[in-house]
Amino acid sequence: MAKIKLLTAREIDTLPAGFHSDGGNLYLKVRDTGSRAWVFRYKLAGKAIEIGLSPVADRSLSQARELAGRMRTALANGTNPATLVRVKRDTTAMTFADHAVELIEGKRSGWRNAKHAAQWTATLQQYAFPTIGGKLPAEITLADVKAILLPIWATKTETASRLRQRIEAVLDYAAVHEGAHVRYNPARWKANLEKVLPAASKVAKRVHHAAADYADVPGIMSALREKDFLSAYCLRFTILTAARSGEARGAMWKEIDFAAKTWTIPAARMKAEVLQRVPLNDEAMQVLAKMREWRMGDSERVFMGERGGLLSDVAINKTLHSIAPDVTVHGFRSSFRMWGAETTTYPSAVLEAALAHVNPNEVEASYQRSDLFERRRELMQAWGNYCGSKGNVIQIVKTA
Repeated sequence: MAKIKLLTAREIDTLPAGFHSDGGNLYLKVRDTGSRAWVFRYKLAGKAIEIGLSPVADRSLSQARELAGRMRTALANGTNPATLVRVKRDTTAMTFADHAVELIEGKRSGWRNAKHAAQWTATLQQYAFPTIGGKLPAEITLADVKAILLPIWATKTETASRLRQRIEAVLDYAAVHEGAHVRYNPARWKANLEKVLPAASKVAKRVHHAAADYADVPGIMSALREKDFLSAYCLRFTILTAARSGEARGAMWKEIDFAAKTWTIPAARMKAEVLQRVPLNDEAMQVLAKMREWRMGDSERVFMGERGGLLSDVAINKTLHSIAPDVTVHGFRSSFRMWGAETTTYPSAVLEAALAHVNPNEVEASYQRSDLFERRRELMQAWGNYCGSKGNVIQIVKTA
């Protein structure tokens, strides 16, 4: 007869990671994280079956042995031993997917970009819901989270990293709203997944937006001036102001001061959520003058897309790629920055302010309270002059 009651109370708290038999199909399972749980293991038709009983903290050694005994009896009687540990689920209990939907709806009004909610929903639906969507938050384990993240951690690292953060947020949300006393969040990074997965920064290097060499910018601008349609004007304005594409495409007439030659972008439309005043150079003003000629009635947008909506980034990219196929719109901000650093004497603070970058040094930022507007006006006029100069000849792509 097989031996039973092999483990001692002390061993339960001190044994290393792995499976440790107590005999009679009962095992202590110690995970790499240090968590400890009872499992019942047996074979059926040559296949190993493992049934989780409970964490050690929830069931004592004597209680686990008593349950294992009843499960062995069930096996002998041809009954599925799992029925002895299954608890009928409360049909009104909220699943992980339920909590995720509720969390997203609750945060939606606070997100500046509507795409943010869509991205949360898409990543959770694609990667998390198939595995844990139907589970109660308390049922989700580290193994579940690993099963979701491991297949994409090395190949889609940025997506996987954001997915982990979102799973963690949903589980934290569930714990707070259900008043659950959870031992730990299995999606948490610190002192948890960091012991299992390599840091995202070590897996994949950040890929920067493809930028045109600043020497090519005058040629690209020259080619754009040959195009008399909306997306070409918008792209010119974007380059001339060193703005982000969304900021330029979303420009409103009420933000433009023609007399002061200034474009004031409200904080709500800025990435750093800080109001930005943009000095407009001569060519940027020429673009605006053209758009004013094209303005329909009292339309609010400078670059009005179809049905009065936002001009699409697809249209802008299509125009750019007809001239420079391997360049991105956002990359012109890098072109501007490199031009400023290598060909001008403007300080880094002025160049960074022109790009609306927030100073990461809190001490320096606390003393640098000026937006350096007048210096930036000189800088942006110099940039406009450079964009209008003769640069490298650009071979325009032929389209069928």
